[in-house]
Amino acid sequence: MIFLKNSIKPLLAILISLLLLTLIMTSLNYFNLINYKIVSILKLIIPIISFIIGGFIIGTRSVSRGWLAGLKLCLVFLLVLTLFNILGLQHKFQIVDLIYYLILIGSTMIGSMIGINKRKPTV
Repeated sequence: MIFLKNSIKPLLAILISLLLLTLIMTSLNYFNLINYKIVSILKLIIPIISFIIGGFIIGTRSVSRGWLAGLKLCLVFLLVLTLFNILGLQHKFQIVDLIYYLILIGSTMIGSMIGINKRKPTV
């Protein structure tokens, strides 16, 4: 219960950063300021940046083992993401999806390890 209480703000940070960065990318693409090749690259980079931000925030909130806090946070978010994919029946699960999820898990763990090193010491 304590983990869920501490992970609300990082989950919101992931969602808000995903939405804002996607809105910026879509607006730039709509006005033809960036082409489709850059958009395809940004579609991979934006979630990675968002998960690093969320991992950093959960890392600053955790007491020890930042990588474990990042792993838990990412697994919670990916569980929701996978449920939406299954319920939406968008496509079947492929090995590319597994590699993408592993990249997101790694980026969240890296962000939380950086965040635990940057947290303020408690007195």
